[in-house]
Amino acid sequence: MLDKLKLLIAVLLVVAGIAGYYLLPDMPTLVRVLMILAGLVAGGVVTYFTVPGKAFFAFAGESREEARKVVWPTRKETMQTTGVVLAFVFVMALFLWIVDSSLLWLVRLALGQGN
Repeated sequence: MLDKLKLLIAVLLVVAGIAGYYLLPDMPTLVRVLMILAGLVAGGVVTYFTVPGKAFFAFAGESREEARKVVWPTRKETMQTTGVVLAFVFVMALFLWIVDSSLLWLVRLALGQGN
């Protein structure tokens, strides 16, 4: 129950930051943006002190570690893969154009409009 109350407070802090942005149009834009950021940070801090919040932040940290383990392709591999994809798209477009034109010709022939 206490966690739900903390999560509600976190959501209200975020909403307050966003509301401050829209309800105070006379303030400088930088101050209004800082209100949103302050609401997000305050909501994040309150969320961190809940059980679901701690689980989320642990999951986010583990996800970040796993993303660092990924072996990203080199520029050459990326260009080769992109070339294969573009060639496949061109071949499929050509194939579908031929099929579409053939079906159009057959339908016109069946309706007696063909040449």
